[in-house]
Order: sequence, then structure tokens, then C-alpha cells
Amino acid sequence: MVNAYLKIDIETGKEKEVKTALKKVNGVKSADFVTGIHDLVALVEGKNYEEIVTKTLSEIRKVKGIKKTTTDFVFEWS
Repeated sequence: MVNAYLKIDIETGKEKEVKTALKKVNGVKSADFVTGIHDLVALVEGKNYEEIVTKTLSEIRKVKGIKKTTTDFVFEWS
């Protein structure tokens, strides 16, 4: 399994709707409001990076109220 963090900018007044919708997307493990330049950070999990890009991110981009997303993939090595 692989993970990614999505930093999400939300339209004003749509915060609760977006968070609720994100939690229903397959692969979204958490969605939390944060301080700083972005409104929300979501943890996404997939079988591989391609699954996150082609399936999960495609579903997330359909959520009404999202203005912009930035994806940071998690890399692990020893």
C-alpha cells in the first residue's frame, strides 16, 4: 500500500459539505481541517501510486466545492 497527502482549498461556505463528501470516497482515510494556506488535508491510501492518481484523485476532483488540490506522495525507504 502507498499513501499520499492532499492539501485542499475549498470554496467559502462549502467546508462541511466537502469534508463529508471526501470521507465517502474510497481510499480517503482521513480528512482534517488545518491552519495555514490550505483548508483541509486528506490522507489517501491506494494499492499503488497509479491507483491513487487514476481512481481516487479522479473521484475527489468531482466533489463540488473544491477549488484546488495539491498532492504529496509519501515515499518510504530504509
